[in-house]
Amino acid sequence: MGKLGSSVYNRLVIIIPYVWLLLFFLAPFFIVFRISLSTTAIAMPPYDPAFSFSDSWADVWDKIASFSFDNYSYLIDDPLYFNAYVSSVTIAGISTLLTLLIAYPIAYGMANAPRSIRPTLLMLVILPFWTSFLIRVYAWIAILKPEGLLNQLLISLNIIDSPLIILNTNIAVYIGIVYSYLPFMVLPLYSSLEKMDGTLIEAAQDLGCPPISAFWRVTFPLSLPGVVAGCMLVFIPAVGEFVIPDLLGGSQTLMIGKTLWNEFNSNRDWPVSSAVATILLLILVIPIVFFQNVQAKADEQGR
Repeated sequence: MGKLGSSVYNRLVIIIPYVWLLLFFLAPFFIVFRISLSTTAIAMPPYDPAFSFSDSWADVWDKIASFSFDNYSYLIDDPLYFNAYVSSVTIAGISTLLTLLIAYPIAYGMANAPRSIRPTLLMLVILPFWTSFLIRVYAWIAILKPEGLLNQLLISLNIIDSPLIILNTNIAVYIGIVYSYLPFMVLPLYSSLEKMDGTLIEAAQDLGCPPISAFWRVTFPLSLPGVVAGCMLVFIPAVGEFVIPDLLGGSQTLMIGKTLWNEFNSNRDWPVSSAVATILLLILVIPIVFFQNVQAKADEQGR
């Protein structure tokens, strides 16, 4: 009886994640992909479905043979979407790099701090999550606008003579993304650095390795799993970010999240919007697969 209960428990542990994946990822993706094959219609919802769940299997197979990928062809023909994808990936990549450069020293300092104050430092890192994400982004509007706190401080210190134009530019978007996603970079880095054996650095220094060389030869390679995990946690949501570019970037900032919003709500073109979302998901699968390969190699080396 004990073995039977253990076997059932082991199967449930395996099945539950797959059920979760099926219900909250594959099923919504299938619905979006189904809409992307549809045609626009003046109705509610505003599309003519490629097939219906009430159709018989024979009807479904007949419709599959006549599926149209015109919506995807339209994305290729219109440079707006290609530029939006490229701009989103570029902004997300630069923001991820900036976040890494800021987060690594923070995580390194936390990992080398006395154990008694590490919980306090962790609490300070996650403290921004206690406030609404939208409120935090709106706060940056008050800081970055021409008459905002940043320009007032710089003018009062005689650093600048006239206000800097930061709001409604890509610089404001970078600031917003770095600030908002910084904890997602710090926590994986801290986890990797905190577990590192400090005697390895001491051994490298005893063998004549300078501190900087010891960092690049020992510390950084051992922290690569945290670097990759943090970059994925920042890059993937940043590519599809909508709130930060809309509030801080203004109308000139082109990102795929804003393009999706306009297609869904302004143009009411759900089939094209679904095609945009499908391609975006496929683009994001690439770094996820890369991350899994890095993790697999790290696990093999650990063994």
